[in-house]
Amino acid sequence: MIAVDLKSETDFASWRTRARSLLAADIQPGMIAWRTNPADRDLFGEQPSPLPERDIKVRVPRQFLTLAERAACHRDDERFARLYRLLYRLHHRDCALSDKSDPDIIWLEKRDKAVRRDIHKMHAFVRFRASGVSEFGREQFGAWFEPDNYIEELAVPFFVRRFPNMDWLIVTPRRTARYVDGELTYTDGGARDQLPAEDAVEDQWRTYFASIFNPARLKTKAMTAEMPKRYWKNLPEAQLIPSLIASSTTRAREMQAAAPQPANPRAATIMRQRELTAPQAEPLNTLAAVNAAARTCTRCDLCRHASQTVLGEGPQSARLMIVGEQPGDQEDIAGRPFIGPAGKLLDQSLAHSGIERSTTYLTNAVKHFKFTPRGKRRIHSKPNAGEINQCRWWLNLEREFVQPEIILAMGATALRGVLGRAGRLTDYRGQTLEIAKGVTLLTTVHPAYLLRLPDADRREQELARFRADLAQTAMLLEERTRASG
Repeated sequence: MIAVDLKSETDFASWRTRARSLLAADIQPGMIAWRTNPADRDLFGEQPSPLPERDIKVRVPRQFLTLAERAACHRDDERFARLYRLLYRLHHRDCALSDKSDPDIIWLEKRDKAVRRDIHKMHAFVRFRASGVSEFGREQFGAWFEPDNYIEELAVPFFVRRFPNMDWLIVTPRRTARYVDGELTYTDGGARDQLPAEDAVEDQWRTYFASIFNPARLKTKAMTAEMPKRYWKNLPEAQLIPSLIASSTTRAREMQAAAPQPANPRAATIMRQRELTAPQAEPLNTLAAVNAAARTCTRCDLCRHASQTVLGEGPQSARLMIVGEQPGDQEDIAGRPFIGPAGKLLDQSLAHSGIERSTTYLTNAVKHFKFTPRGKRRIHSKPNAGEINQCRWWLNLEREFVQPEIILAMGATALRGVLGRAGRLTDYRGQTLEIAKGVTLLTTVHPAYLLRLPDADRREQELARFRADLAQTAMLLEERTRASG
Protein backbone atom coordinates (compact mmCIF):
# COMPACT_ATOMS: atom_id res chain seq x y z
CA MET A 1 0.00 0.00 0.00
CA ILE A 2 1.34 3.44 -0.95
CA ALA A 3 0.63 6.20 1.62
CA VAL A 4 0.24 9.68 0.12
CA ASP A 5 -0.04 12.73 2.41
CA LEU A 6 -1.85 15.91 1.42
CA LYS A 7 -1.43 19.25 3.20
CA SER A 8 -5.10 19.78 4.04
CA GLU A 9 -8.63 18.54 3.45
CA THR A 10 -8.82 20.60 0.25
CA ASP A 11 -5.28 20.25 -1.10
CA PHE A 12 -6.33 19.58 -4.67
CA ALA A 13 -3.08 20.97 -6.13
CA SER A 14 -0.97 18.37 -4.27
CA TRP A 15 -3.42 15.61 -5.14
CA ARG A 16 -3.16 16.54 -8.82
CA THR A 17 0.66 16.47 -8.77
CA ARG A 18 0.86 13.18 -6.92
CA ALA A 19 -1.90 11.56 -8.96
CA ARG A 20 0.03 12.41 -12.12
CA SER A 21 3.16 10.66 -10.79
CA LEU A 22 1.16 7.63 -9.67
CA LEU A 23 -0.58 7.44 -13.04
CA ALA A 24 2.81 7.58 -14.79
CA ALA A 25 3.89 4.53 -12.80
CA ASP A 26 0.55 2.82 -13.54
CA ILE A 27 -0.23 2.39 -9.85
CA GLN A 28 -3.65 0.77 -9.44
CA PRO A 29 -6.26 2.84 -7.54
CA GLY A 30 -6.70 0.21 -4.79
CA MET A 31 -3.00 0.42 -3.90
CA ILE A 32 -3.06 4.01 -2.57
CA ALA A 33 -4.02 5.45 0.84
CA TRP A 34 -4.71 9.20 0.60
CA ARG A 35 -4.26 10.97 3.94
CA THR A 36 -5.42 14.49 4.78
CA ASN A 37 -5.76 14.29 8.56
CA PRO A 38 -2.59 14.54 10.71
CA ALA A 39 -4.03 11.89 13.04
CA ASP A 40 -4.15 9.45 10.11
CA ARG A 41 -0.52 10.17 9.24
CA ASP A 42 0.67 9.42 12.77
CA LEU A 43 -1.26 6.16 13.00
CA PHE A 44 1.27 3.33 13.71
CA GLY A 45 4.02 5.80 12.79
CA GLU A 46 3.58 5.00 9.12
CA GLN A 47 5.59 7.30 6.84
CA PRO A 48 4.53 8.48 3.38
CA SER A 49 5.81 6.32 0.56
CA PRO A 50 8.31 7.73 -1.96
CA LEU A 51 6.57 8.51 -5.25
CA PRO A 52 7.93 7.73 -8.71
CA GLU A 53 9.49 10.69 -10.51
CA ARG A 54 8.25 9.77 -13.96
CA ASP A 55 5.88 12.06 -15.81
CA ILE A 56 3.12 11.32 -18.28
CA LYS A 57 0.73 13.19 -20.52
CA VAL A 58 -2.64 12.68 -18.85
CA ARG A 59 -5.53 12.34 -21.29
CA VAL A 60 -8.76 13.36 -19.57
CA PRO A 61 -11.49 15.89 -20.48
CA ARG A 62 -10.86 19.44 -19.26
CA GLN A 63 -14.26 19.38 -17.58
CA PHE A 64 -13.06 16.61 -15.27
CA LEU A 65 -10.57 18.94 -13.57
CA THR A 66 -13.29 21.50 -12.87
CA LEU A 67 -15.61 18.87 -11.41
CA ALA A 68 -12.81 17.18 -9.50
CA GLU A 69 -11.62 20.42 -7.85
CA ARG A 70 -15.09 21.01 -6.44
CA ALA A 71 -15.62 17.35 -5.49
CA ALA A 72 -12.34 17.51 -3.54
CA CYS A 73 -14.07 19.99 -1.20
CA HIS A 74 -16.79 17.50 -0.25
CA ARG A 75 -16.77 15.90 3.19
CA ASP A 76 -16.71 12.41 1.67
CA ASP A 77 -13.72 10.67 3.33
CA GLU A 78 -13.08 8.64 0.17
CA ARG A 79 -13.11 11.62 -2.20
CA PHE A 80 -9.42 11.62 -3.17
CA ALA A 81 -9.36 7.85 -3.65
CA ARG A 82 -12.53 8.02 -5.77
CA LEU A 83 -11.11 10.89 -7.82
CA TYR A 84 -7.91 8.96 -8.53
CA ARG A 85 -9.90 5.89 -9.54
CA LEU A 86 -11.95 8.00 -11.92
CA LEU A 87 -8.80 9.69 -13.27
CA TYR A 88 -7.22 6.27 -13.84
CA ARG A 89 -10.29 5.01 -15.69
CA LEU A 90 -10.68 8.13 -17.84
CA HIS A 91 -7.00 8.06 -18.79
CA HIS A 92 -7.26 4.42 -19.86
CA ARG A 93 -10.52 5.06 -21.72
CA ASP A 94 -12.39 2.75 -19.35
CA CYS A 95 -15.24 5.23 -18.93
CA ALA A 96 -16.54 8.58 -20.23
CA LEU A 97 -17.90 11.68 -18.47
CA SER A 98 -20.94 11.49 -20.72
CA ASP A 99 -21.91 8.08 -19.32
CA LYS A 100 -24.54 9.09 -16.77
CA SER A 101 -25.12 5.49 -15.68
CA ASP A 102 -21.53 4.85 -14.56
CA PRO A 103 -21.35 4.69 -10.72
CA ASP A 104 -18.14 6.76 -10.59
CA ILE A 105 -19.61 9.46 -12.85
CA ILE A 106 -22.79 9.51 -10.76
CA TRP A 107 -20.66 9.88 -7.62
CA LEU A 108 -18.64 12.77 -9.14
CA GLU A 109 -21.70 14.71 -10.31
CA LYS A 110 -23.51 14.28 -7.00
CA ARG A 111 -20.48 15.56 -5.05
CA ASP A 112 -20.05 18.47 -7.47
CA LYS A 113 -23.73 19.39 -7.16
CA ALA A 114 -23.62 19.25 -3.36
CA VAL A 115 -20.57 21.52 -3.21
CA ARG A 116 -22.04 24.01 -5.68
CA ARG A 117 -25.26 24.12 -3.69
CA ASP A 118 -23.30 24.67 -0.47
CA ILE A 119 -21.40 27.56 -2.09
CA HIS A 120 -24.69 29.08 -3.27
CA LYS A 121 -26.11 28.84 0.26
CA MET A 122 -23.06 30.56 1.71
CA HIS A 123 -23.34 33.41 -0.80
CA ALA A 124 -27.06 33.78 -0.03
CA PHE A 125 -27.14 33.39 3.76
CA VAL A 126 -24.02 35.10 5.07
CA ARG A 127 -25.09 38.16 7.10
CA PHE A 128 -22.41 40.65 8.10
CA ARG A 129 -22.68 42.52 11.41
CA ALA A 130 -20.57 45.36 12.74
CA SER A 131 -17.85 43.69 14.81
CA GLY A 132 -15.51 46.49 15.88
CA VAL A 133 -12.62 48.37 14.31
CA SER A 134 -9.71 46.90 12.36
CA GLU A 135 -6.07 47.80 12.98
CA PHE A 136 -6.35 50.37 10.19
CA GLY A 137 -9.03 52.31 12.06
CA ARG A 138 -11.90 51.25 9.79
CA GLU A 139 -15.14 49.71 10.88
CA GLN A 140 -14.96 45.93 10.57
CA PHE A 141 -17.79 43.53 9.82
CA GLY A 142 -18.06 39.87 10.73
CA ALA A 143 -20.24 36.92 9.78
CA TRP A 144 -20.74 33.37 10.99
CA PHE A 145 -21.56 30.46 8.69
CA GLU A 146 -21.67 26.67 9.01
CA PRO A 147 -21.12 25.01 5.61
CA ASP A 148 -21.75 21.33 5.02
CA ASN A 149 -18.47 20.89 3.13
CA TYR A 150 -14.95 22.34 2.91
CA ILE A 151 -16.00 25.21 0.65
CA GLU A 152 -14.45 28.25 2.31
CA GLU A 153 -11.62 28.74 -0.22
CA LEU A 154 -14.07 28.32 -3.12
CA ALA A 155 -16.84 30.56 -1.74
CA VAL A 156 -15.03 33.44 -0.02
CA PRO A 157 -13.54 35.13 -3.15
CA PHE A 158 -17.13 36.08 -4.07
CA PHE A 159 -17.23 38.38 -1.02
CA VAL A 160 -13.90 39.94 -1.99
CA ARG A 161 -15.43 40.95 -5.32
CA ARG A 162 -18.66 42.03 -3.63
CA PHE A 163 -17.17 44.07 -0.78
CA PRO A 164 -13.67 45.11 -1.92
CA ASN A 165 -13.64 48.37 0.06
CA MET A 166 -14.65 46.92 3.44
CA ASP A 167 -12.73 45.17 6.19
CA TRP A 168 -14.48 41.94 7.16
CA LEU A 169 -14.08 38.41 8.40
CA ILE A 170 -16.14 35.25 7.89
CA VAL A 171 -15.85 32.63 10.62
CA THR A 172 -16.73 28.96 10.11
CA PRO A 173 -15.98 26.00 12.39
CA ARG A 174 -13.09 25.02 10.10
CA ARG A 175 -11.65 28.26 8.69
CA THR A 176 -11.66 32.01 9.32
CA ALA A 177 -11.37 34.20 6.25
CA ARG A 178 -10.09 37.69 7.04
CA TYR A 179 -10.10 40.54 4.50
CA VAL A 180 -8.33 43.66 5.75
CA ASP A 181 -6.86 46.52 3.73
CA GLY A 182 -7.37 44.63 0.47
CA GLU A 183 -5.63 41.41 1.58
CA LEU A 184 -7.36 38.07 2.11
CA THR A 185 -5.91 35.59 4.58
CA TYR A 186 -7.11 32.33 6.13
CA THR A 187 -6.60 31.04 9.66
CA ASP A 188 -8.11 28.28 11.76
CA GLY A 189 -11.84 28.22 12.39
CA GLY A 190 -13.66 29.71 15.34
CA ALA A 191 -16.94 29.77 17.23
CA ARG A 192 -20.23 31.61 16.84
CA ASP A 193 -19.77 33.59 20.08
CA GLN A 194 -16.73 35.38 18.61
CA LEU A 195 -19.15 37.62 16.72
CA PRO A 196 -21.92 39.95 17.91
CA ALA A 197 -25.42 38.46 17.95
CA GLU A 198 -27.08 41.56 16.47
CA ASP A 199 -26.44 45.07 15.19
CA ALA A 200 -28.41 48.16 14.13
CA VAL A 201 -29.00 46.88 10.59
CA GLU A 202 -31.05 43.86 11.71
CA ASP A 203 -34.32 45.83 11.80
CA GLN A 204 -33.73 46.99 8.23
CA TRP A 205 -33.35 43.38 7.08
CA ARG A 206 -36.62 42.46 8.79
CA THR A 207 -38.45 45.46 7.31
CA TYR A 208 -37.18 44.66 3.81
CA PHE A 209 -38.09 40.97 4.06
CA ALA A 210 -41.59 41.69 5.34
CA SER A 211 -42.19 44.18 2.52
CA ILE A 212 -41.23 41.76 -0.28
CA PHE A 213 -43.00 38.72 1.22
CA ASN A 214 -45.87 37.86 -1.13
CA PRO A 215 -48.46 35.71 0.70
CA ALA A 216 -50.36 34.99 -2.52
CA ARG A 217 -47.33 33.16 -3.94
CA LEU A 218 -46.26 31.35 -0.77
CA LYS A 219 -45.14 27.75 -1.20
CA THR A 220 -43.78 26.68 2.16
CA LYS A 221 -42.08 23.48 0.95
CA ALA A 222 -40.33 25.30 -1.88
CA MET A 223 -39.23 28.08 0.48
CA THR A 224 -37.77 25.73 3.07
CA ALA A 225 -36.06 23.73 0.33
CA GLU A 226 -34.28 26.89 -0.87
CA MET A 227 -33.82 28.31 2.66
CA PRO A 228 -33.45 25.28 4.98
CA LYS A 229 -34.39 25.89 8.60
CA ARG A 230 -30.88 25.19 9.85
CA TYR A 231 -29.79 28.53 8.36
CA TRP A 232 -32.57 30.51 10.04
CA LYS A 233 -30.71 31.05 13.31
CA ASN A 234 -28.16 33.25 11.48
CA LEU A 235 -30.73 35.27 9.49
CA PRO A 236 -32.41 38.23 11.22
CA GLU A 237 -35.39 38.14 8.85
CA ALA A 238 -36.04 34.46 9.64
CA GLN A 239 -37.62 35.49 12.94
CA LEU A 240 -40.59 36.79 10.92
CA ILE A 241 -41.17 33.68 8.81
CA PRO A 242 -43.49 31.73 11.18
CA SER A 243 -45.82 34.72 11.70
CA LEU A 244 -45.79 35.62 7.98
CA ILE A 245 -46.74 32.05 7.07
CA ALA A 246 -49.50 31.98 9.69
CA SER A 247 -51.04 35.21 8.35
CA SER A 248 -50.50 34.47 4.64
CA THR A 249 -54.07 33.30 3.91
CA THR A 250 -55.63 36.40 5.44
CA ARG A 251 -53.17 38.74 3.72
CA ALA A 252 -53.72 37.05 0.34
CA ARG A 253 -57.47 37.61 0.64
CA GLU A 254 -56.88 41.26 1.48
CA MET A 255 -54.68 41.63 -1.62
CA GLN A 256 -57.37 40.07 -3.81
CA ALA A 257 -59.99 42.44 -2.38
CA ALA A 258 -57.74 45.40 -3.19
CA ALA A 259 -57.00 44.30 -6.77
CA PRO A 260 -56.61 47.23 -9.23
CA GLN A 261 -59.51 48.19 -11.45
CA PRO A 262 -59.22 48.71 -15.23
CA ALA A 263 -57.25 51.88 -15.84
CA ASN A 264 -59.40 53.61 -18.42
CA PRO A 265 -62.53 55.05 -16.75
CA ARG A 266 -64.46 54.73 -20.02
CA ALA A 267 -64.09 50.95 -19.82
CA ALA A 268 -66.12 50.82 -16.61
CA THR A 269 -68.74 53.16 -18.13
CA ILE A 270 -69.14 50.95 -21.21
CA MET A 271 -69.44 47.86 -19.04
CA ARG A 272 -72.26 49.45 -17.01
CA GLN A 273 -74.05 50.49 -20.20
CA ARG A 274 -73.77 46.94 -21.54
CA GLU A 275 -75.24 45.50 -18.34
CA LEU A 276 -78.27 47.84 -18.66
CA THR A 277 -78.89 46.75 -22.23
CA ALA A 278 -81.27 43.81 -22.36
CA PRO A 279 -80.32 41.15 -24.93
CA GLN A 280 -82.46 41.12 -28.04
CA ALA A 281 -83.52 37.71 -29.29
CA GLU A 282 -83.30 38.40 -33.03
CA PRO A 283 -82.69 35.82 -35.76
CA LEU A 284 -79.06 35.84 -36.94
CA ASN A 285 -79.85 36.16 -40.63
CA THR A 286 -77.69 39.21 -41.39
CA LEU A 287 -74.21 40.40 -40.46
CA ALA A 288 -75.78 43.35 -38.65
CA ALA A 289 -77.85 40.94 -36.52
CA VAL A 290 -74.70 38.99 -35.68
CA ASN A 291 -73.00 42.20 -34.53
CA ALA A 292 -76.00 43.13 -32.40
CA ALA A 293 -76.17 39.72 -30.76
CA ALA A 294 -72.43 39.66 -30.08
CA ARG A 295 -72.71 42.77 -27.89
CA THR A 296 -74.27 40.67 -25.14
CA CYS A 297 -72.09 37.58 -25.63
CA THR A 298 -71.46 35.52 -22.48
CA ARG A 299 -70.06 32.39 -24.10
CA CYS A 300 -66.87 32.58 -21.99
CA ASP A 301 -65.58 34.44 -18.92
CA LEU A 302 -63.77 37.09 -20.97
CA CYS A 303 -67.03 39.03 -21.22
CA ARG A 304 -66.93 39.71 -17.46
CA HIS A 305 -63.92 42.05 -17.63
CA ALA A 306 -63.71 43.39 -21.19
CA SER A 307 -65.54 46.65 -21.91
CA GLN A 308 -67.41 45.32 -24.93
CA THR A 309 -67.43 42.79 -27.74
CA VAL A 310 -65.37 43.81 -30.76
CA LEU A 311 -66.48 42.14 -33.98
CA GLY A 312 -65.13 42.66 -37.46
CA GLU A 313 -65.14 45.76 -39.65
CA GLY A 314 -65.23 46.11 -43.40
CA PRO A 315 -67.46 45.55 -46.44
CA GLN A 316 -69.55 42.39 -46.45
CA SER A 317 -68.51 41.89 -50.05
CA ALA A 318 -64.79 41.81 -49.18
CA ARG A 319 -62.81 39.11 -51.00
CA LEU A 320 -60.06 39.25 -48.35
CA MET A 321 -60.62 38.63 -44.63
CA ILE A 322 -57.75 39.31 -42.22
CA VAL A 323 -58.01 37.57 -38.84
CA GLY A 324 -55.95 38.72 -35.84
CA GLU A 325 -55.74 37.47 -32.28
CA GLN A 326 -57.95 39.65 -30.07
CA PRO A 327 -58.78 43.34 -29.43
CA GLY A 328 -56.23 45.39 -27.52
CA ASP A 329 -56.79 48.11 -24.92
CA GLN A 330 -57.65 50.81 -27.47
CA GLU A 331 -59.85 48.47 -29.53
CA ASP A 332 -61.70 47.43 -26.36
CA ILE A 333 -62.59 51.06 -25.60
CA ALA A 334 -63.47 52.08 -29.17
CA GLY A 335 -65.23 48.86 -30.17
CA ARG A 336 -63.29 48.66 -33.46
CA PRO A 337 -60.54 46.22 -34.52
CA PHE A 338 -56.94 47.20 -35.37
CA ILE A 339 -56.85 50.85 -34.33
CA GLY A 340 -54.01 50.58 -31.77
CA PRO A 341 -50.22 50.40 -32.38
CA ALA A 342 -50.46 46.98 -34.06
CA GLY A 343 -53.28 48.29 -36.26
CA LYS A 344 -51.24 51.29 -37.35
CA LEU A 345 -48.33 49.01 -38.32
CA LEU A 346 -50.77 46.80 -40.22
CA ASP A 347 -52.20 49.82 -42.10
CA GLN A 348 -48.69 50.91 -43.15
CA SER A 349 -47.80 47.40 -44.29
CA LEU A 350 -51.08 46.96 -46.20
CA ALA A 351 -50.45 50.21 -48.04
CA HIS A 352 -46.86 49.13 -48.75
CA SER A 353 -48.17 45.87 -50.26
CA GLY A 354 -50.91 47.50 -52.31
CA ILE A 355 -53.89 46.24 -50.26
CA GLU A 356 -56.61 48.74 -49.38
CA ARG A 357 -57.95 48.43 -45.87
CA SER A 358 -61.30 49.85 -46.97
CA THR A 359 -61.87 46.81 -49.21
CA THR A 360 -60.78 44.27 -46.56
CA TYR A 361 -62.79 42.70 -43.74
CA LEU A 362 -60.73 42.87 -40.51
CA THR A 363 -61.64 40.82 -37.46
CA ASN A 364 -60.15 38.78 -34.60
CA ALA A 365 -60.31 35.15 -33.55
CA VAL A 366 -61.30 36.25 -30.00
CA LYS A 367 -63.82 39.05 -29.63
CA HIS A 368 -63.12 40.27 -26.08
CA PHE A 369 -59.95 41.88 -24.68
CA LYS A 370 -58.16 39.50 -22.30
CA PHE A 371 -55.82 41.33 -19.95
CA THR A 372 -54.08 41.31 -16.57
CA PRO A 373 -54.38 44.48 -14.41
CA ARG A 374 -50.96 45.85 -13.47
CA GLY A 375 -51.10 49.10 -11.59
CA LYS A 376 -52.83 51.58 -13.87
CA ARG A 377 -52.33 49.49 -17.00
CA ARG A 378 -54.14 46.56 -18.60
CA ILE A 379 -51.53 44.12 -19.89
CA HIS A 380 -52.44 41.85 -22.82
CA SER A 381 -52.83 38.15 -21.97
CA LYS A 382 -52.87 35.35 -24.53
CA PRO A 383 -56.28 33.66 -25.02
CA ASN A 384 -56.41 29.97 -24.18
CA ALA A 385 -57.76 27.16 -26.37
CA GLY A 386 -61.18 27.16 -24.70
CA GLU A 387 -61.66 30.88 -25.26
CA ILE A 388 -60.59 30.60 -28.89
CA ASN A 389 -63.00 27.71 -29.46
CA GLN A 390 -65.92 29.61 -27.90
CA CYS A 391 -65.28 32.70 -30.03
CA ARG A 392 -64.93 30.57 -33.14
CA TRP A 393 -68.75 30.46 -33.25
CA TRP A 394 -68.77 34.22 -33.99
CA LEU A 395 -65.87 33.97 -36.46
CA ASN A 396 -67.68 31.26 -38.43
CA LEU A 397 -70.79 33.48 -38.62
CA GLU A 398 -68.67 36.31 -39.99
CA ARG A 399 -67.17 33.98 -42.60
CA GLU A 400 -70.65 32.75 -43.52
CA PHE A 401 -71.95 36.24 -44.28
CA VAL A 402 -68.78 37.80 -45.75
CA GLN A 403 -67.81 34.69 -47.77
CA PRO A 404 -64.20 35.73 -48.38
CA GLU A 405 -62.14 34.04 -51.08
CA ILE A 406 -58.87 34.58 -49.16
CA ILE A 407 -58.27 34.50 -45.40
CA LEU A 408 -55.02 35.79 -43.92
CA ALA A 409 -54.48 34.45 -40.39
CA MET A 410 -52.07 36.57 -38.35
CA GLY A 411 -50.59 34.58 -35.48
CA ALA A 412 -51.14 31.16 -33.92
CA THR A 413 -54.37 32.21 -32.19
CA ALA A 414 -55.88 33.34 -35.50
CA LEU A 415 -54.70 30.12 -37.17
CA ARG A 416 -56.44 28.02 -34.53
CA GLY A 417 -59.60 30.13 -34.82
CA VAL A 418 -59.78 29.62 -38.57
CA LEU A 419 -58.81 25.92 -38.68
CA GLY A 420 -60.55 24.84 -35.48
CA ARG A 421 -57.42 23.05 -34.30
CA ALA A 422 -53.92 23.88 -33.09
CA GLY A 423 -51.22 24.39 -35.69
CA ARG A 424 -47.63 25.56 -35.77
CA LEU A 425 -47.28 28.89 -37.49
CA THR A 426 -44.01 27.86 -39.11
CA ASP A 427 -45.71 24.87 -40.76
CA TYR A 428 -48.24 27.07 -42.58
CA ARG A 429 -46.39 30.32 -43.19
CA GLY A 430 -45.49 30.97 -46.82
CA GLN A 431 -47.97 28.35 -48.09
CA THR A 432 -51.50 28.47 -49.47
CA LEU A 433 -54.07 26.03 -48.13
CA GLU A 434 -57.54 25.36 -49.49
CA ILE A 435 -59.70 25.14 -46.35
CA ALA A 436 -63.08 25.15 -48.13
CA LYS A 437 -64.37 25.29 -51.67
CA GLY A 438 -63.06 28.52 -53.16
CA VAL A 439 -61.45 29.65 -49.86
CA THR A 440 -57.65 29.90 -49.55
CA LEU A 441 -55.79 30.36 -46.26
CA LEU A 442 -52.48 32.18 -45.91
CA THR A 443 -50.63 32.64 -42.63
CA THR A 444 -48.23 35.23 -41.18
CA VAL A 445 -47.24 36.69 -37.83
CA HIS A 446 -49.28 39.23 -35.90
CA PRO A 447 -47.98 42.83 -36.18
CA ALA A 448 -47.93 43.04 -32.36
CA TYR A 449 -45.16 40.41 -32.46
CA LEU A 450 -43.04 42.80 -34.53
CA LEU A 451 -43.57 45.62 -32.04
CA ARG A 452 -42.36 43.43 -29.17
CA LEU A 453 -39.00 42.56 -30.77
CA PRO A 454 -36.27 44.39 -28.79
CA ASP A 455 -33.52 44.16 -31.42
CA ALA A 456 -33.85 46.78 -34.17
CA ASP A 457 -32.11 44.71 -36.86
CA ARG A 458 -34.25 41.66 -36.09
CA ARG A 459 -37.36 43.84 -36.15
CA GLU A 460 -36.47 45.15 -39.60
CA GLN A 461 -35.88 41.61 -40.90
CA GLU A 462 -39.17 40.33 -39.52
CA LEU A 463 -41.04 43.38 -40.83
CA ALA A 464 -39.67 42.67 -44.30
CA ARG A 465 -40.90 39.05 -44.03
CA PHE A 466 -44.30 40.25 -42.83
CA ARG A 467 -44.62 42.61 -45.80
CA ALA A 468 -43.55 39.81 -48.14
CA ASP A 469 -46.43 37.71 -46.77
CA LEU A 470 -48.82 40.59 -47.42
CA ALA A 471 -47.39 40.98 -50.94
CA GLN A 472 -48.07 37.26 -51.57
CA THR A 473 -51.63 37.84 -50.36
CA ALA A 474 -51.99 40.85 -52.68
CA MET A 475 -50.77 38.80 -55.67
CA LEU A 476 -53.24 36.02 -54.93
CA LEU A 477 -56.03 38.57 -54.53
CA GLU A 478 -55.13 40.13 -57.87
CA GLU A 479 -55.12 36.73 -59.57
CA ARG A 480 -58.59 35.95 -58.18
CA THR A 481 -59.84 39.35 -59.31
CA ARG A 482 -58.56 38.84 -62.87
CA ALA A 483 -59.93 35.28 -62.98
CA SER A 484 -63.41 36.47 -62.00
CA GLY A 485 -63.52 38.86 -64.89
